[in-house]
Amino acid sequence: MFASALFAATAMLGVSNVFAQSNSSVVCVAGQCLQGFSNATIGVTLTSPSLGTDVLLLPGQYSSSTNPQLLHDLLTSSSTRSSASPGFNASITSLPLDITLQPGLAIYTESLYSGQVNFAPLPTTRSNSSQSFSASSLSISDNTWITVTSGSSRSRLVLWDSIPDVSQVFGLSNLALVDIQSNACTTPCSSAGVCSASGQCTCPAGFAGSSCETCAPGFFGPNCQPCPANCSSCDEGISGSGRCLVPVVSNLPSSCNCLNGQCNTNGQCTCNAGWTAASNGTACAVCAQGFFLDANGDCSKCQLGCDQCSDGSGICVACASGFTQDANDRTKCDAATSVTSTGTQCPDGSFSNGTACQPCSPSCQTCNGPTSNDCIICANAQFKLNGSCVTTNTNGVCAGSTMVANNNKHECDACPAKCTSCGITGFSVASTIDQAKCTGCLPGFVLSNGQCIGKCPSGTFLDPKDNLTCTACDSTCGACASSSTFCLTCANNMLASNGKCVTSCPSNTFPSSGTCVPCHADCASCSGASFNQCTACPADRPVLSNGRCLPTCSKSQFFDSASSSCKTCSGTGPSACLACASTSQVLRHGSCTTAQCASGSSVVPGLGVCLSDLVAVPQASGTSAATPLPSITGISAPTTVIASSTHLAWWQILLMALGCAFIFVAVLWLYRRRQRKKRAARTAAFAAAKNIGRPNWRWRLAQLGERLFGGRTQTQQERAEHMGLKMLKLRHAEEERHARAMGKFGGPSPLPSYYDSRASSPMPREGEQGKSVYSESLYSQVTGVPPRAPVPRQPVKAPAQMASRFSWTTHASSAASSRKPQTEAQRGTPTPSEPVRHGSAEREKYWLAPSHTGESKNPFRH
Repeated sequence: MFASALFAATAMLGVSNVFAQSNSSVVCVAGQCLQGFSNATIGVTLTSPSLGTDVLLLPGQYSSSTNPQLLHDLLTSSSTRSSASPGFNASITSLPLDITLQPGLAIYTESLYSGQVNFAPLPTTRSNSSQSFSASSLSISDNTWITVTSGSSRSRLVLWDSIPDVSQVFGLSNLALVDIQSNACTTPCSSAGVCSASGQCTCPAGFAGSSCETCAPGFFGPNCQPCPANCSSCDEGISGSGRCLVPVVSNLPSSCNCLNGQCNTNGQCTCNAGWTAASNGTACAVCAQGFFLDANGDCSKCQLGCDQCSDGSGICVACASGFTQDANDRTKCDAATSVTSTGTQCPDGSFSNGTACQPCSPSCQTCNGPTSNDCIICANAQFKLNGSCVTTNTNGVCAGSTMVANNNKHECDACPAKCTSCGITGFSVASTIDQAKCTGCLPGFVLSNGQCIGKCPSGTFLDPKDNLTCTACDSTCGACASSSTFCLTCANNMLASNGKCVTSCPSNTFPSSGTCVPCHADCASCSGASFNQCTACPADRPVLSNGRCLPTCSKSQFFDSASSSCKTCSGTGPSACLACASTSQVLRHGSCTTAQCASGSSVVPGLGVCLSDLVAVPQASGTSAATPLPSITGISAPTTVIASSTHLAWWQILLMALGCAFIFVAVLWLYRRRQRKKRAARTAAFAAAKNIGRPNWRWRLAQLGERLFGGRTQTQQERAEHMGLKMLKLRHAEEERHARAMGKFGGPSPLPSYYDSRASSPMPREGEQGKSVYSESLYSQVTGVPPRAPVPRQPVKAPAQMASRFSWTTHASSAASSRKPQTEAQRGTPTPSEPVRHGSAEREKYWLAPSHTGESKNPFRH
């Protein structure tokens, strides 16, 4: 109802807040103030006794430190008074002071936000009407947009920002306000909802959903109207028709714990004929005395003369006085024969008074007494009811009751269980009880073909005239409601639209399950009933975005309804199109027009022209035939698709090769890792067998001392010995190389052989560095330098036990005498002096079988 409140306030002759300044004033924004004359009436005006003029604060944020000093003094002074323009908050009880227009629209009668000012807050409900207004300037709050129509053409415009001078905006005249809403909602509201400043959609009565896009339970249609009165359930929902599905039923039998009876206003139950209360307290739940439950679930009257019979079979278990059970039919009880004292048997229509037979009452066919209450079988057209004979109407209903005549039993029988009344149309003596039809039903049941059932069967509808009778639909309808011709579904594959059968759905509807369902109120056309399934939009919500019709584009965009056919454009207006959005249109002079392609031709996708525009086909003229075209086979025949093999692309082959290579490298890496683990395990087993690498307690103690007090520093002598040993190894290697080179020429080496000197010149022991390692010459022994010329070899006297100078035992013992102390690994190996047997010969030799541990064949290097 924002329109009426706004335009009542904007009446030029109405009362409004006027802030016209006749004296000089000061106008401030945060950081700057100007003094002069101003008619501006936007913001908050401050007044202080110490200041001779008013100060107008324009929208912005102010604090105690805001420049200039004037503002500081005013904002921190307790004597400052404030008055706000409509739409602004005047309170300055706390700082910082945030002067902003409240959510809504302020209209000023003069430009530059001056003159009379009126404010309209955001509405809480939608208005379907527009109202004209005059304005020279407009102020719109943040996150708020308004929709106006302008000019004589009433073109639709959406405004987001304040306008200081309306006359400076082209075409903004003769304004009419259509809508005003907040943009704070993350999901835009539907056409029924209003976005509040807090970002929530406010829904009117009957609407529901986060965007007010659906109807609440019990409401239907695009306006979410309530279901009809006296209807507990209707075809509800935004696309519902509102037809009543379940009418309101008052006084249901269950409301008074009743089963086959009617509830009275006092809460008591009146049972149908033949029913009585059950032992559990439920009223009208079992058959009364003289009735039995038949196969149809109804209480039928026992045969004449039977006071009690069994449910299901109807066999009589107690005959009335003067009756005996029939020997041939156990459901019947036969009356005793009336005989006089002289033994005369009285005929039908008479009874014995003791001495003679006396006629029965005219109401009786047989009797045992003179009155009508003594009838056994009533006369024609009368039936036994509660011991008396009564007549029937033309429908066979017994007088004074709701029971119907039973010609077979000569009694008044009960109606079916759920019937409150029944009858036999055209009743006669030939009518049977099976022909009885219900004419009234208990509350909650409907009447269909003379039976009381729970709901109307397919092809019928509940007649609204009595809300009782099920009436057949018209032959054109598969289902109907309210009348026989208001179709809900149609025969012959036709579609039901608003009660009529049509071949195609009209606009603003879509087909679903044989009916034309209305689109959501936001859509002009749709593919479904939801508000985000729109395919075209109405004029008041022209922007189609992700299936939704929105009233406006975003703030940085615009919508031109005249150029909505453009796919791309170079500007506004209908003649600025660069491409057309519809595939049925082509570009003609900047406008999208309907394509007029030749027969059999259509618009080429992506080119925007007809195929006939690209191909010139020769046509016959009035004087000559058309130029013949070469005959081309298959130009109009359909294509026959032949299956062909699919080849892999180069990148697919590359990916497969890289995948195989990766798998191969992974398998190789796993294999080598497994082999290293095996070698490490064998090495560990060898070390464990030889007791290698297991430090004793002395070694651990020494290691602990080195960690606590630092490692031992190598002395200068030790460094010299290490260097000498290194040089000696290099010298031996050079000598051996030279000896091998000389041996190739067949001459003796000028240098002593490394292997010859190895046995006689062992490695220097500790403290013997620098001494000669050669024993071939005195010069070498004295200087420690190998001789540079051949030295004559002296005969060597072998000890008595040496068989030869090349004996392995003597050489080994000599080498052992000069060898360094053995390491822990060497001590675990066999000594060279151990005898080894080969076959039957026994000799002494050194033999060490290497054990491969994975890293090296030398067991002492690991």
